[in-house]
Amino acid sequence: MPATIDLFDTYTLMAINEEVTPRPSFFKDRYFPTGEGDIFRSDKVLTEYRKGDRKMAAFVSDRVSDIPMDRRGYAIHEYEPARIAPSRMLTLDDLRKRGFGEAIYAVSSQAERAARLLRDDMSDMERRIAAREEWMCAQVMQNNACTMQTYIDDDTQGETQYVQFYDLTSDHAHTISSSNYWDAAGITFMTVRSEVRAMCRKLTSRGLPATDLVLGVSAADALLAIDEFRELIDKNSGFAVGSINEQLSAYDGVTFEGIINFGGHRLNVITVDEEYIDNSNVAQKFFPAKAAMVTAPGCGHLMYGQITQIDYGSTDFTSYFGKRVPKLEVDQGKDQRKLRLAARPLAAPKNYSPFIYASQAVS
Repeated sequence: MPATIDLFDTYTLMAINEEVTPRPSFFKDRYFPTGEGDIFRSDKVLTEYRKGDRKMAAFVSDRVSDIPMDRRGYAIHEYEPARIAPSRMLTLDDLRKRGFGEAIYAVSSQAERAARLLRDDMSDMERRIAAREEWMCAQVMQNNACTMQTYIDDDTQGETQYVQFYDLTSDHAHTISSSNYWDAAGITFMTVRSEVRAMCRKLTSRGLPATDLVLGVSAADALLAIDEFRELIDKNSGFAVGSINEQLSAYDGVTFEGIINFGGHRLNVITVDEEYIDNSNVAQKFFPAKAAMVTAPGCGHLMYGQITQIDYGSTDFTSYFGKRVPKLEVDQGKDQRKLRLAARPLAAPKNYSPFIYASQAVS
């Protein structure tokens, strides 16, 4: 007899979720990858970050063998990430209805239709969770902090969790104010270059890399509209500062514009126009249209706390560690099944303020 698959087993559901194609997420994929040590066997996760190192080794006199080097200090904090847990019901009516993309006179059995709905529901919930993770990563890069507002239901707010990744005594270490709007009349590329170079220097002076210039759509349009800039990227100008060769990416609304030299800093210029739907059903941008940011890939990481739950048919709590933890529940009285997909993500920087953010580069 063929082996049967127990869809109520959490590990089986976790294996099914592994087969779901993940949503491409620019900020999460490029700047907040998840490593082997980022999935914790506890409700809380540990964040560690330290400042860069720009000191030089000393010349040593022949009279001594070496000069001891002190270890760089680092900050470590413990956080319990807020839980994300979308769910979806499966009723008898769902099993009787024709499914999306299914033939009008389908011959699928109720068991086959239930399995297909389970797969589709898990894929839908995966996309919702991935969108929230993308939002969290973008918020941390813009604010060096993140506010996690929990909800009891669709309309009722619960507790508010606020995570901050910098010292209160130097809360502007990740921000810079633009003194000249990039869309101002008579603006020159040299002025813009000076401001972007200042953003780079705030990173490199702390021993951190500066390789990416992330722009909102309005900031990118303003840069590309500067006549002097267009002349300087012309290879025939004799003073080319780089090249613009727009390339579509795997990420919706993200364009790799090209590589530009901003006063000795060769930056990948990237335009971001990703959007999401907020709780009021209004489209919002992950990255503001007027903003600019200098950073580098892998500047942060996305960590996960464990999920503890009572599985179907059990009376004991079981803890699972992973990016996603599914759970299937049965209400026999109402002839309903419910699938839930849970996660406890937390985006955090790897170093002290590894991104420099200008909230308004254009007017």
